[in-house]
Amino acid sequence: MNRCLHILLLAALLAGLLPDRVSGQGTPSDLEVDRSIVRALKFLAEQQQPSGAWQLKNPSRGLDAASTTSLAIMAFMAAGHVPGEGPYGEAMEHGIRWVLGNQRPGDGLFQHRAGSGPMYTHGICTLMLAEVAGMVDASLSDRVRQSLERAIRLILKAQAVPKGQSHAGGWRYHASSNDSDLSVTGWQLLALRAAKNIGCDVPAEAIDQAVSYVNKCADRNGGFSYHPNHGVSPTRSGTGILCLEICGEHHAPATMAAADYLMRRPLKYNDSFFFYGVYYCTVGMFQVGGRHWDVTRNHITSELLSKQHPNGSWNPTDGSEASFGPIYATSMSVLALAVEYQYLPIYQR
Repeated sequence: MNRCLHILLLAALLAGLLPDRVSGQGTPSDLEVDRSIVRALKFLAEQQQPSGAWQLKNPSRGLDAASTTSLAIMAFMAAGHVPGEGPYGEAMEHGIRWVLGNQRPGDGLFQHRAGSGPMYTHGICTLMLAEVAGMVDASLSDRVRQSLERAIRLILKAQAVPKGQSHAGGWRYHASSNDSDLSVTGWQLLALRAAKNIGCDVPAEAIDQAVSYVNKCADRNGGFSYHPNHGVSPTRSGTGILCLEICGEHHAPATMAAADYLMRRPLKYNDSFFFYGVYYCTVGMFQVGGRHWDVTRNHITSELLSKQHPNGSWNPTDGSEASFGPIYATSMSVLALAVEYQYLPIYQR
């Protein structure tokens, strides 16, 4: 769909000018997906704090309010909204300024609240800034770019910490960690790739080393694991697929083996880290395209729309994500549902 026409459609949905259309059983229609996204964004807008932040229900597992705020901002962007413009522009700018205020002056780490695993939050915040860098006005542009460059330097420094052969090239919970895992690595690699796309100084060898680590996590029977030889899952497989695809490893053998694995073992609502997987599996399989994307889109879209609450939110119930709350789950769901809009640069094929 033409971008201008799509924005007009979303505006009409937001204003309540279009009637509901229910497709019945089967795959949700495009309009039903659009309406779902509009309801979700209205929920997110209502949850923003006066400070500009979107709060995490219970900071844990390396996530805090800086990460949920960044995810919410990207959710608005994924649906075609721009900082400083339209119904959500002011809220987005307010959130960006709040995230910028939560970068440590010394090492450039993004962290709202001290806790375990800050590299999760750091990678998500850095990715968000790389995505908004070309969209903010002059009053924010220089500050975003300077903050982004400091954040990238920290990611590169963390990658360069001496690690064993099976961990080299990746990242883990802390900038000083001497081991790696695919989950933390995914966010750092997305951030580096997005930053490189807008001209930041990201050495090609840093991307190559990260891709090498991701490939170490590929299972010979298909799928990706948390550590090399650690056991595959749908969520980890989506992470591996997206990492390789956005780094130019399009339809690589490990990618297609993992895509075939997801055909055999699709992501399910009761899986651990379902909403995390919703994001990575959807965006990753969109990059793969073809029948793999068609099947994934139909499955995950149906799963998400059936679980959305009347107020527009999603609320994780599985123990792995229950502590994160509805802002996290709703943002991740919008990022998945909006992938075909291709408004976020990281989504573009």
